[in-house]
Amino acid sequence: MGNVFLHADIDAFFASVEQLDNPELRGRPVIIGRNDKRSVVSTASYEARKFGVHSAMPVVTAKKLCPDGIFLPVRMARYEEKSREVMALFGNYSPDVQQLSIDEAFIDLTGTERLFGKPEATAKRLKAEILEKTGLTVSVGLASTKYVAKIASGLSKPDGFFCVPDGKEEEFMLSLPLEKVWGIGEKTREKLLSRYLRTVQSIHDLPLKTLQSILGESSGTFVYNAVRGREYEQFNRKTKSRSIGSETTFEYDLTSIPEIEREIRALCRTVMLRAREENLLSNTVCVKIRFGDFSTITARETFSSEIASIQDLSEKSTALFRSKFHARKGIRLLGVSLQNAYDESKRDISLFDTEQSFAESKIEKAIAALEKKFPNARLGTAGDMFPTN
Repeated sequence: MGNVFLHADIDAFFASVEQLDNPELRGRPVIIGRNDKRSVVSTASYEARKFGVHSAMPVVTAKKLCPDGIFLPVRMARYEEKSREVMALFGNYSPDVQQLSIDEAFIDLTGTERLFGKPEATAKRLKAEILEKTGLTVSVGLASTKYVAKIASGLSKPDGFFCVPDGKEEEFMLSLPLEKVWGIGEKTREKLLSRYLRTVQSIHDLPLKTLQSILGESSGTFVYNAVRGREYEQFNRKTKSRSIGSETTFEYDLTSIPEIEREIRALCRTVMLRAREENLLSNTVCVKIRFGDFSTITARETFSSEIASIQDLSEKSTALFRSKFHARKGIRLLGVSLQNAYDESKRDISLFDTEQSFAESKIEKAIAALEKKFPNARLGTAGDMFPTN
């Protein structure tokens, strides 16, 4: 038997957790997003989606579409807690679980048939166990490649199961509407449509060189392989590399530099403690700035050594912000992220590591652990509470 991959996606995750924690919300249109003029929807329950509400939609628009919607703030600590429960259960079925985000993962079932039986039965048993032990439903796709499994999991939501038999990947892809082909974004689709390429079949019929001339070498190669159901190479990277970020939208445009920099420090604290909790390191910082006119810019820099502390991240993020800030514009949204993060066990020990950076790491890990145990507490180092920048 060849490779077998399962892609599992928790249905309407944030909204489902709220409905789980408050049974009175079940069957009602729940929308996760601060109930103010400046926020966007993080997640909408399936009851709200019937009204056309979807992720990334302005809350103002969502309220017009669904006036009886129940708007709730994001409770990230709670969602992360439930995510860990689900991911731990995934680990019961395979030693190779690749978490893509807070609510989805690939599970490599290759070679597990002797332990669990046929993959189709394993997928159904996994779904049942997740529901029984966490109260959440997951939609799963099963296929010989991760790419096809990911597409399959989205075809029968919510609480769905879709299996693409081995050897039928290309036939499966040809049966899809173009908008269902994962990885073909709006701009790529516009280029294809401008050439009257409206179906997967019409794209499939083109030689690789033709697609590369239309879309560029990289995108053309990706689309050529995608419509054939071939593996997307990013999913096969073994090194744990990801981004950890946090962003916030303000009720009014910020113009005060001290206020803006306080918000940056708060974001840096959130990001760094998450990195400590997950034992991740990074030396790449990205700051996102969205102005009141909705124009968005980012500043990104890779440093020679890992980010050492909350204070270190705050100083670097503030410097990046200052390099891009236009004083004449108010700021609607700020974001900070650590990019290309990796497990600290893979760190190269350097002669330049200091006792101070080691101590800061231990202190921040302790803070992360305590705040996880006591969610209403806010602890910090002297540098965190009384920053110098």
